Amino acid sequence: MQLPLNKFASQLKVSGIRAISNRIPEIDDVINLTVGQPDFHVPQRVKDAMKEAIDHNFTSYSHNAGLIQLREVVKTYYETRFSAHFNTNEILITNGASEALDTALRGIIEQGDEVLIPSPVYAGYVPLIELLGATPVYIDTTHTHLKITPELIKKHITSKTKAILLNYPNNPTGIILNKDEVTAIVDVLKEYPIFIISDEIYAENTFQQSHTSFASYESIKDQCILLGGLSKSHSMTGLRIGFLLGPEYLMKQLTFVHAYNCICANVPSQYAAIEALTHSIDSPKEMNKAYIKRRDYVYERLINMGFIIDEMPQGAFYIFPKISQFGIDDYEFCMKALEDYHVAIVPGSAFTHLGKGYIRISYAYDIESLEIGLNRLEKMIQELF
Repeated sequence: MQLPLNKFASQLKVSGIRAISNRIPEIDDVINLTVGQPDFHVPQRVKDAMKEAIDHNFTSYSHNAGLIQLREVVKTYYETRFSAHFNTNEILITNGASEALDTALRGIIEQGDEVLIPSPVYAGYVPLIELLGATPVYIDTTHTHLKITPELIKKHITSKTKAILLNYPNNPTGIILNKDEVTAIVDVLKEYPIFIISDEIYAENTFQQSHTSFASYESIKDQCILLGGLSKSHSMTGLRIGFLLGPEYLMKQLTFVHAYNCICANVPSQYAAIEALTHSIDSPKEMNKAYIKRRDYVYERLINMGFIIDEMPQGAFYIFPKISQFGIDDYEFCMKALEDYHVAIVPGSAFTHLGKGYIRISYAYDIESLEIGLNRLEKMIQELF
């Protein structure tokens, strides 16, 4: 006998990314260009700090909000790096940025609310919203160079809008917003009583200009919820350290949501995070040098194959070329690439329906792997199109 489940949980399905990655083990000699995590090792000093924490038995619970030493470091980091000012009571250390987002949404969203999501976008946002009985409202950015604009925001806000969820640098497109673009968006959003959730997990992976944080604008201080972490910047995906920052009136309640869920973040990882944001603060710079070299190589190869790329990615480690010109569905394109040519890439429709007609390629891989994968993709294009 199967007992009834939560009606929202019952609707959850495997993601489009997993539909591809679950097939990979069944096929020999696959070059996997789907993974959204750095291929670099955790900086040695960060690993040593975590080992030292365990050796000194720093393995008990921390304060629900996280170690005060780490929150002080996070406070300084956001002030000096992004001109975003918070006190330690406005900072919550979470088990990755994913838990930060889940905590934020559960703290503010009610059934019937609408959440604006510029799309294509990371597909993991949508189930969290739908689990709460809210409605994701997708904003099509495919006609504005994959960027949200003030005009698009005004067009989609309604009386039911509770929040807008922004992600720049963006997954899956690698697109960033410059300071003027962020300012123009802030000037619109400050006029509406809605939350601004800004997922800036790729902030350190911004290439040719500095990242502009939405949290640096005092005019939206009481609206802005900032998500960050160390998974992408310091290759700490498995160590699960995220940051959730916002106005004190909100963070007091979000700390309760977090505490009743998991008590606190992984404590040895919190000590590693202190090291990451102090003596290892510049580790992302070396990674970015490699990402830029890889991006340029992938971009040139794809253009020469006949792919259309709306805009050169300036952040994260993804590229999002258009494939509709080949006259084939993006999912079918990716399954054919995997099964017949042994290169794994992600269909754009995995990033909401507005990604249909695109594919996502991760260049968080060494040049040799990228070369082999792109050679196979080129062979597919030559033989089929």
